[in-house]
Amino acid sequence: MESRTLSLLEFPKVLERLANMAASEPAAAACRAIVPLGDVALVAREQQKLAEALELRRNRAFEFSPFPDLEPLFPVLDSERRTLDLDALVALGHVLSRVAALRDALGQPISGEAPASVLGAIVSGTPWAKKTQAALTRCLAPDGRLRDESSPELFSVRQEIRSIHQTILNKVKEFVSERDLGPLLQDDYVTISSDRYVLPLRANFKGRLPGIVHDYSQTGETIYVEPFFLVEINNRLQELKNEEREAEARVMAFLTGLAKDERREIVASYRLLVDCDVLWAKAALCDAFGGTLPEVAGGHAVQLLAARHPLLVLAAAAGNPAVAQDLVLAEDQRALIVTGANAGGKTVCLKTLGLLAAMALSGLPVPAGEGSSLPFFRKIFVFLGDEQSLEDHLSTFTAQIRHLSRVWPAIDADTLVLLDEFGAGTDPSQGAALAQSVVDGLLDRGACLAAATHFPALKAYGLSRPGVRAACMLFDPATKKPLYRLAYDQVGASIALDVAREHGLPEDILERANRYLLLDGNDTGLVFERLNELALRREQELEAIAAKRVVEEQRIQKLKDNLQKAQDKLVEEMRELSRDIVRRHEAGRLGRKEAQKALADARKSLIDASSDILGERKAESPAAAFDLATVPLGDTVLVVSWQKTAVVREKDLKRQAAKVDIGGVSLWVGVADLAAAGKAAKAGGTTIVNTAPSDAVRGGGLVCDIRGLRADVAESELLAFLDQALLRGHGELEIIHGRGTGALRREVHRLLKAHPQVTQFALAPEDRGGDGMTMVTLK
Repeated sequence: MESRTLSLLEFPKVLERLANMAASEPAAAACRAIVPLGDVALVAREQQKLAEALELRRNRAFEFSPFPDLEPLFPVLDSERRTLDLDALVALGHVLSRVAALRDALGQPISGEAPASVLGAIVSGTPWAKKTQAALTRCLAPDGRLRDESSPELFSVRQEIRSIHQTILNKVKEFVSERDLGPLLQDDYVTISSDRYVLPLRANFKGRLPGIVHDYSQTGETIYVEPFFLVEINNRLQELKNEEREAEARVMAFLTGLAKDERREIVASYRLLVDCDVLWAKAALCDAFGGTLPEVAGGHAVQLLAARHPLLVLAAAAGNPAVAQDLVLAEDQRALIVTGANAGGKTVCLKTLGLLAAMALSGLPVPAGEGSSLPFFRKIFVFLGDEQSLEDHLSTFTAQIRHLSRVWPAIDADTLVLLDEFGAGTDPSQGAALAQSVVDGLLDRGACLAAATHFPALKAYGLSRPGVRAACMLFDPATKKPLYRLAYDQVGASIALDVAREHGLPEDILERANRYLLLDGNDTGLVFERLNELALRREQELEAIAAKRVVEEQRIQKLKDNLQKAQDKLVEEMRELSRDIVRRHEAGRLGRKEAQKALADARKSLIDASSDILGERKAESPAAAFDLATVPLGDTVLVVSWQKTAVVREKDLKRQAAKVDIGGVSLWVGVADLAAAGKAAKAGGTTIVNTAPSDAVRGGGLVCDIRGLRADVAESELLAFLDQALLRGHGELEIIHGRGTGALRREVHRLLKAHPQVTQFALAPEDRGGDGMTMVTLK
């Protein structure tokens, strides 16, 4: 992408703001070097990494702090003879320690995600200088010096140096005390001069203390004298310090060797730290302007919702936020013609579109709302501002034409073109015709474009040309001041005279201009003002509707949350009550029948409480009666209570029931429980779905088939069936238990007799199943 385009869109200024949010100078330099990416897959990958960085930063999983630039160290690692000095080793150790912390923080899944995120996979997959980092951690002290334990030689020599230091202090103290030299000394301590231990002697006592004079203080009042008894000890100390330096040099050479062996890993780790610092800066920028990551993919639709210019957002004073615009082009629209008053925001709209596109293609967040999307533009060409050049003898018009001629061969379907007052600076009629022709040519090439204009012909073009969408910047009808809000599918007046009045042009000149305008007969201001008023009213109504929708959604969500909490609390109470009943039964304090009755009472309490929570079911408009006579045999219908489709096998018009086949099971179903296939019955706003596999519907009541089940399984199925029937409000049930030995029938009757919600039960007539089925009536 052309650097000229990025400069006109003020992309470098955005990068500078981004650089200010980086923790380190290397990352800041990397931020300033960001450019749009040339592949849509790369953009998607950068956005995925940024999305994860946003979550990690907000969760404070890792926080960046300044770290040094390691680039100057890499030539040293490439050299066979050069060795890293202590400062370089400290810088390397600091960077590797930060990378180690980064690996610990990001190498694990975030928010319980499976195996590893994209960013986590990158971090864990980056080569790691394990030996170098471990050696530097062991050898470098927090104050930046080498630890005594770095090598046995260094440990030994430093121990001896400390011993000599203590010896010197003791000897000096003894010497001063024996000879009563305290009044002669400037201070009562030993100091160092020329890297040797000396005594600070007052200048007026010169000669009283035999020894070697090393230096004088700046005021001349103090002489630094090395007593003769310290000479030998100081000489030994110098030898030890030389040995210390040699031992330190060997340690640093060893550490440098490790770093050279792991040069590739060190470079990869350093680059990773810089890249992650840049990612965290992007995340900080996103939070700073409340941005999002727009979808960048194929297609032609532009949908930047609540888009704002990033520099205006970041520079906005408190209480003066940047005005958001919806920049929208449908899939079949390729051009946006923006009209309206001078200084009304047309150019800002164009810059916002171009800048946000460049940012999105660079993997940066953009100040726009969720759901925003952009096509993948490989090229962006911009014609903004006054391009006049005195050095090249170019007028504004000539400069625009020369620039367009230069880039014209490169414009294709993956190009975004921004035209600000293109065609100005020449005869208006010819300029407007040329502008329309250029827009036609761009559309023929499949390019996407946005143009700001005052040409009446181009305004009409925006309303009439297929694939082109017109929009205008609104202004306040009362004050004639711009509102910086975009209204679509209409054009706006330029209101040049009002702008001139606002900026102080004398009134007599404005009156004369108005008379010329009336004489010319081209004043369409009243029409445009009326259109502006209508558009403004529509925008205000849409905003009010949107605000009400937000309030209503919040209210509904609050009700749902409260309902869920109440239901959860109720279920937990019922569970605790059931557990208590079971415990009492197991402890022998409740008999089996008493426990069953208590559990049944608990289920009834749950049903009653659920009804209280949900409230009365809303009455629905009565559905059209299901005409069984018109349904042919073999047709498919819906069994409402079971929410399953069935095939009609027989019809009994007298009983108003049909025998249907549901998955191989034949059942008689009342017409009240049938509906045309594809319709769903609802109760209280909730679709009724059958959960018991042995349930069916017959004659308006529920049927439970427990034939062939063991007694304990049958009991569980039957209790669940009764609970379901009570919840659905069914009064009559049919239980098919079969004849057999009669054991299952007796168990069913025993359970029904103890159930508190069963009014009566009896065996079915012979034509309905006889003693193989029990008919039940509920309270």
